[in-house]
Amino acid sequence: MAVVVDVRGGKFFDALNVALKSLKSSGVQYRLLFLDASDQALVQRFESTRRPHPLQAEGRIVDGIERERAKLEELRAEADIVIDSSNLNVHQLEKRTGEIFATGAGQAIRINVLSFGYKYGIPVDSDLLLDCRFIPNPHWIPELRPLTGLTSEVSSKVLGSEGVAEFVKSYVDVLIQMVPGYLREGKKYVTVSIGCTGGKHRSVAIAEEIAKQLGELKSEFTLSAHATHRDVGRE
Repeated sequence: MAVVVDVRGGKFFDALNVALKSLKSSGVQYRLLFLDASDQALVQRFESTRRPHPLQAEGRIVDGIERERAKLEELRAEADIVIDSSNLNVHQLEKRTGEIFATGAGQAIRINVLSFGYKYGIPVDSDLLLDCRFIPNPHWIPELRPLTGLTSEVSSKVLGSEGVAEFVKSYVDVLIQMVPGYLREGKKYVTVSIGCTGGKHRSVAIAEEIAKQLGELKSEFTLSAHATHRDVGRE
């Protein structure tokens, strides 16, 4: 069963936290998915539909968003999964939720390795954040600048930089050590965000390699990993 709620529910929404605590105390298992988005994305959505924010009253859309964030603060903190929908269309959002809630083995965890560019902002749904701006930037090599980290030319340059292969392996080892703890806490979906300046070269190559190495591991639990790239093609 899936139930969708937001602040338009009025008194029913206000009673949500009490209802969730009642479910937990009754032994009913549930997972809480929180859909977030940047203020800019939300303003654009309200303006495109020409509808006021339900909490803006006589103020601006941003005033309504601020009040909504305050009301949702406790609920967001309790969420099992947070998805940043700022740059997702309905089909991409459907795919992401399908990956999270697909049926599978009990001791299973899904890891989304997400590349992004710091100049476009840090993804709000990050569980773990990795900065790879210490790696030499292919942007400054003319023949590599128009390419992305999905190409063999850029990937070889990034992964072949001094210390990078060892760094990636060490980070994968850390992730694997964390997985049993995540499973004990009931967390079965993790977003690892990998950032570089523009989200085009270094972060993309590193995200692909981390997802690849995670997918090749053999362990006592079921682990699936895939890479997604938020800002490729955005420049």
